[in-house]
Amino acid sequence: MTDQFKRNVAYKMRIGDILLGKPIFDNEKFIYMELGNKKISRVNIIGNIVDKYESEGEKKYLFFTLDDGSGQIKLKSFGEEDAEKFKKVEQGQTVAVIGIVRSWNNETYLQPEIISKRDPKYLLVRKLELEKKKKEITKPVKDKNEVKAIKDKILEKIKVSESDGGVDTEKIILEFREISSETINGEVKRLLEEGIIFEPRPGRLRYLG
Repeated sequence: MTDQFKRNVAYKMRIGDILLGKPIFDNEKFIYMELGNKKISRVNIIGNIVDKYESEGEKKYLFFTLDDGSGQIKLKSFGEEDAEKFKKVEQGQTVAVIGIVRSWNNETYLQPEIISKRDPKYLLVRKLELEKKKKEITKPVKDKNEVKAIKDKILEKIKVSESDGGVDTEKIILEFREISSETINGEVKRLLEEGIIFEPRPGRLRYLG
């Protein structure tokens, strides 16, 4: 099965996008992550190692926590060979990771195939690269009915997030990938000005009604 995944495209992504995907299973066995019209089995991401855990004893495994500013995800390597392969990866390093997407017990994580050290500037380069790509595939909204539909969609997302104490603007942008970030930020600003929503802290949105 691993060889099959290795033939799949390793999509360049941000962690926040991966975590928004829908896990698809076949008889409880994870198959791929569904994100829009993409079926994602492998990813190529850049982030900072913020935590490392290495097992002791006979059972060898190595866990890392990777953060790219949009979210955090675990990297999990099992077995002596992989544990030895990634042993020199340290907390605080910026790395590029190519790995297989896994989902188990309601947790999405990556099984790394390659972890290579990078200059920290590559984290910003990747962010800008993906933002540029998103802008190229999103179209400016001009139709009034379409603008209203977008506003309603954003407001509904904020309303249903009340039980979680609100939602971050960044999460709305990540979830509604077909809408440009400029359009979303513009509608959020208007909702704030109209007093329909408020910010308990910068970037966090809650419903006032």
